[in-house]
Amino acid sequence: MALPVDVRDLLKAGDRIRKDREQPVRFAVIVEVDASDMLIDGLRDRLRPATAAASLRIEVAEPGKPIDYAESTDAVIAAVGSGTTGIEAALAPARARRIPLVAVAVGEPSTADALADRLLQPTADLLVDHDVARLLDDELGEWLVDRLGHKRLALAANFGFLRRAVAEDAVRTTSWQNGLVGAVALIPGADMPIMTANQAKMLLQIAAAYGEHLGPERIRELAAVVGGGFAFRAVARQLLTAVPVLGWAVKGGIGYGGTVAMGKAAITYFEQGADLGQVVSRLKDEAGERLTSARSGMARLPRATASHVLEPVEQPALPGTEPGVDD
Repeated sequence: MALPVDVRDLLKAGDRIRKDREQPVRFAVIVEVDASDMLIDGLRDRLRPATAAASLRIEVAEPGKPIDYAESTDAVIAAVGSGTTGIEAALAPARARRIPLVAVAVGEPSTADALADRLLQPTADLLVDHDVARLLDDELGEWLVDRLGHKRLALAANFGFLRRAVAEDAVRTTSWQNGLVGAVALIPGADMPIMTANQAKMLLQIAAAYGEHLGPERIRELAAVVGGGFAFRAVARQLLTAVPVLGWAVKGGIGYGGTVAMGKAAITYFEQGADLGQVVSRLKDEAGERLTSARSGMARLPRATASHVLEPVEQPALPGTEPGVDD
């Protein structure tokens, strides 16, 4: 079967992803003297680089003393306590040089505004939560991926707690792209190669985030994704028969929803220890099951609903005329 994606293009995408994963990552971690011990321990456990491409600079902020940050610093993470010990002086140079800066603190979210005033910190870059795991794994992880999106694969390669955030970001981005492609495609089937290529590249990014080897032999296995892509498009074509007026919405929804389902399933499998070959095989099987289910559902629709767009509709005869007879 001819593939609707260019394998050479996937190989090039794999090369780019490998290079992205090897980018350097440099953090400065500034600790306020009265910061929570649980917060410090949590940061210590999570910010342990897995490769030599990542480096950390850790300093305890001295009251009123500024810190000189290296030009290569990607982000500053400040572990704060009360915000009253003069740590704002240590953070000011990072703001002046426009280095991404996030302050994290253990406490009730309702105290964030007052703490932001003391630190002179924008509330969008201040994370406060009484649950340290949620504060770091979810909130800090999302912040880092959002602010350092161009290095998200390098972040995942070095810091395990960022893997899910990076993978979910790839799923969101690709799903919106495929939703838009499906909605605007005018020629039946024209969206298939683009959607399938996007899904394959998404799986490569998720695999890279979870440390999967991306050699040529692995990338060729992604040809099986084509089966899942065709299944999703087949569902869309059947649904279009039932709701032709909203066809663009259905196609967009299938493009978006199918990609989300594929991405979430891949994340689950990688977190369970599956390799890329197993993930692709399972996704293909699941796509076939969804298609079978969709066909069964369509078969139960009334004939008038499922096929009215294909059958001529009889029009009432005008007064004084006979149907089918020309004047």
